[in-house]
Amino acid sequence: QVQLVESGGGLVQPGGSLRLSCAASGSIFRIYTMGWYRQAPGKQRELVATVTGGGSTNYVDSVKGRFTISRDNVKNTVYLQMNDLKPEDTAVYYCNAAGLSTTIERFDNWGQGTQVTVSS
Repeated sequence: QVQLVESGGGLVQPGGSLRLSCAASGSIFRIYTMGWYRQAPGKQRELVATVTGGGSTNYVDSVKGRFTISRDNVKNTVYLQMNDLKPEDTAVYYCNAAGLSTTIERFDNWGQGTQVTVSS
């Protein structure tokens, strides 16, 4: 099994910064894509950013230029540096990882979520 554990959420004022981390552990053979999604109250979960094993990144338009996703393939960890945070960034942020287990079975797993609140 593969587990994802997130950390780094919290309360920040508009214009502030936070850094989220998500560490994957367990029966991992290879992780292809890692990403961050978010879900605000009353809204559907949306993609924030993804990064492939080769380092290619993808962002939702609303965070381009403010958020940066990165990953450490040795530690199986993905990060989301969030700068210039806005109240509309308030949401529960979820980590996702897709890959192959040591039994060569595909996995597509989610973390438990971490709350990010942007408010003065």
